[in-house]
Amino acid sequence: MNHGVDVVGSREDPNAPIRAARTLPVLLHSLSLLREQFEIIFANRKIKKVIEVGVESGQVSSIYTDLGADEVHCIDPYPSDKLRETLAENPKLHLVEGHSPAVLAELPVADLYVIDGDHNYAVVHGEVSWIIANAPDAVVVFNDVLWPCARRDMYYEPSPLTGEDKHESSPDGPTVWHDELTPAGVVGLGAFTWAVEAGGERNGVLTAIEDAVAAAGADEWYLEVVPAVYGFGILVRKTAPGAKKIMDGLKPYTHSKLIATLEANRISLYTRVLQMQYEAVAHANDADRLAETISAQRHEIERLRAELDRRGHEVHELRRTNEELRDPLSVEPPDLSAAAHNLKRAAGQVLRHARRG
Repeated sequence: MNHGVDVVGSREDPNAPIRAARTLPVLLHSLSLLREQFEIIFANRKIKKVIEVGVESGQVSSIYTDLGADEVHCIDPYPSDKLRETLAENPKLHLVEGHSPAVLAELPVADLYVIDGDHNYAVVHGEVSWIIANAPDAVVVFNDVLWPCARRDMYYEPSPLTGEDKHESSPDGPTVWHDELTPAGVVGLGAFTWAVEAGGERNGVLTAIEDAVAAAGADEWYLEVVPAVYGFGILVRKTAPGAKKIMDGLKPYTHSKLIATLEANRISLYTRVLQMQYEAVAHANDADRLAETISAQRHEIERLRAELDRRGHEVHELRRTNEELRDPLSVEPPDLSAAAHNLKRAAGQVLRHARRG
């Protein structure tokens, strides 16, 4: 059942298949998940040379050699040390540090092109146009040909694109839940930005592919999409070796309404998680600001209480003084003897002065 794939679990270990899901990321996005589709391509077409534009971790690159490729040229303009180490472990994998589509002319013509680099019209249109002109019998596969990149450009920053090649962009990201960009959507956090508007001309990966194929004569080409993992596109000329067999083999996937529905639901749930995460952070920030406000208010209350105590003490002293002034018994009588003595002396001096005169 299920061709040896354990999806139901055994009576002894019923949780085995679902337990494996614990190791998966929240968002599945790697082309390595589409090994079955690559197997169909390799089974119906002799694939010896592969050019991969956009290298993940080297995991996908190894799939091509596992399926029979003799050499794989892995294009990445800014490879990490980890990627260098991974590719170096397989002598059939060759790292190419450069920008596509310009670097394509420097490499041998391939049997299979895997396009998963920049997800914008200008770059993808240039890549597909070059392949159609220089390797017309090659099989070309793409990632991210469905939402959100199908009709909206994404730009890795800093982007070398200028002028009409780049739409007005924003750090906010798309979400399933409304058409506009939002900080609660698929955001790049500085790594990439999105075109503010979706749709229209010269916008998006699928639009780029369609325009390049139309310019070459759309009736001469197969273009289908497996509606999974953001959209796995396959482009091949109808007269190319094995073309019809490849497309027939992929038809159960490209024409599956079930897969399309599950993918839409997956993306909907994921963007809902992003929205919840954004709201949780916003609530946490609000709580932090509220805590800071409460702390400041407490300090102000303590200051006011100290001021109130000081003023209360002053009032008490004033009241005590006022009470002393109002109670005559509480005040010592004046010393009149001293005043009489002084008056007597003054009178004597006046009399003596008068006698002499």
